[in-house]
Amino acid sequence: MYTETYQNLHRQEKALEVLEALLTEEFAELRERKPESITGLEFSIHELMRQIANERTTLKNSLGGQRLAGVLQVLAEEEQAALKELLGRIDVLEKRCSRQASMNAELALALHDQSQSLLNHLQSQIQPRNNATYGRTGAYTQSRPEAVLIHGRL
Repeated sequence: MYTETYQNLHRQEKALEVLEALLTEEFAELRERKPESITGLEFSIHELMRQIANERTTLKNSLGGQRLAGVLQVLAEEEQAALKELLGRIDVLEKRCSRQASMNAELALALHDQSQSLLNHLQSQIQPRNNATYGRTGAYTQSRPEAVLIHGRL
C-alpha cells in the first residue's frame, strides 16, 4: 500500500514539475508573441493535466475510496513522514503552477484586448467617411456608411 501510494505521489510531483516548466515556457512565448509555439504548448499542457487527473483517480481507487489522511494514520511513522513531505512538495508545486497559469491567462487576455482594439481602430480608419456633398440634381447625395455588395433598384 505504501509503495503504490508513494510511487503515485512521486509521479504526480514530477508531472507538476514538468507542468510548471511548460507554463513558464508558455509565458515566455506569450511575451514574444509566438502563437504557433503557444498552440503546441497548450496541447502538451492539456495532455499533462489529463495524466495528472488520471493519476489522482488511480490513487483514489487504490485507496478504496478512503482519504489519504485516514490511510496515513495506519502507516509507520517514517512512512507517514515521507508521504507528508511528498504531499507538501506537491502542494507547493500546485500553488506555483496556479500562479503561473493565472499570469499566463492575464497576459493572453491583455494581448487579446490589445489586438481587438487595434483591429477596431483599423476598421474605423478604412470605412468611408460620411461626406455631405451635392449631387447632380442639386440636393445632398445619399451615402451608405457600410460597404454594399449588391446595388440595384426594383
